[in-house]
Amino acid sequence: MAHNVETMAYAGEVPWHGLGVQVAETISVDEMLKAASLDWMVNKFPTYYEMNGVRKSTGKYALVRESDGKFLSNVSDGWEPCQNADAFELFNDFVKEGDMEMHTAGSLKDGQIVWGLAKMKDSFEVFKGDQIDQYLLLVNPHQFGHGIHVRSTPIRVVCNNTLSLSLGSASKVEATQNHRKVFDVEEMKQTLGLAREKLAKYKDMAEFLGLKRYDEMTLNEYMNVVFPSFSKKSPDLSRNAARAIDIIETQPGAEYAKGSWWQAFNAVTYLADHELGRNPDTRMQSAWLGANKDRKNFALEKAIEFAEAA
Repeated sequence: MAHNVETMAYAGEVPWHGLGVQVAETISVDEMLKAASLDWMVNKFPTYYEMNGVRKSTGKYALVRESDGKFLSNVSDGWEPCQNADAFELFNDFVKEGDMEMHTAGSLKDGQIVWGLAKMKDSFEVFKGDQIDQYLLLVNPHQFGHGIHVRSTPIRVVCNNTLSLSLGSASKVEATQNHRKVFDVEEMKQTLGLAREKLAKYKDMAEFLGLKRYDEMTLNEYMNVVFPSFSKKSPDLSRNAARAIDIIETQPGAEYAKGSWWQAFNAVTYLADHELGRNPDTRMQSAWLGANKDRKNFALEKAIEFAEAA
């Protein structure tokens, strides 16, 4: 298994990053936890230092995985651990009622980040065949300074690109809860209705981008904004900007809305998900949780700006 991904399980087809062990598509939430080796608990233990033969408390706690004694993070007294099973309760009712199917789950960074991804019964199609499916991503960090969050994540089927759903306001499709209180499943569920409303707007946005055309000059300008060059000596496109332009006509789904800002935006998402980064697991982490997630949000906002000016 690659460096960042500790354990992982997936249902259905092999994911775009090619990682994990395959499970049945009808898997339950509890079964997914076990298959992804996430059926462990964390506990806090007080930490001490010794000086002149006297042991004194640091006032901090070590967050430790029970299954193997793995140290995960230093936390404060008021930091409330959220067990994986408790976090995954978010999916339980929806999966049992048939509104969702578990898709992937796993552990990153030696257990510091646990995630679950479920496919929702929401999707739409644009340009006669370009299908966008809707997923719900839950992230449960066992790491000080990071809160639990749930985010709606559209995925373009033809190329498995994870798209942005921010439309200029990511807070409307994300729910975040810090570790200063016990995890509240019902509070997190409230984000689902907002996500469904946002998906309808996303379809309108995709169709709008598909109707607006770029030319060579505006395309170069757009890619330079999304992938800026940090060289003051060269006015040329950065390597990633040039690569994004190179794959516009060859990326999966290039036949949909050719020459449009939808095609340009998806060149960015494809590059971010499938090519940028040292290996598949670092790409996955960045696309969902890191710099490339933010880049895709920014790329969408800029694509809309360029399309409006076209």
